[in-house]
Amino acid sequence: MELSEHINKHRNLAECVCRRLHEEIDKLGFAAREIRYYPNYDSADFALIKDPYTGDNNLACYWYDDIKQRIGRLQFNSDGSFYAEFDVVKTHPAKASWFVEGVSAWGNAFSIKAEAKLLPLPG
Repeated sequence: MELSEHINKHRNLAECVCRRLHEEIDKLGFAAREIRYYPNYDSADFALIKDPYTGDNNLACYWYDDIKQRIGRLQFNSDGSFYAEFDVVKTHPAKASWFVEGVSAWGNAFSIKAEAKLLPLPG
């Protein structure tokens, strides 16, 4: 299967995953416009990555900021599962002693789980 076929095959689930990541970011309570980037399937760069176990191609989606620093990744595995992470890199808006590294999502077409990745601030 060619790259474009993988992109089309995973579109519906990918858009659901992007929405879920967006929701996880918004649930943290940042002020409007404080978050500059959100995951969007159509703005990703795509690549096929060979699964070392099955030898099949996995679809990898990467997001970058304006200076081409990678800020997110979504990978669809040959077994139907996926894993995604997207950087937030900001102090938590409601919990000053916590830092939001990013949000992650995982699952498959039947179950999407997501959570924020928080780190305690020193001191």
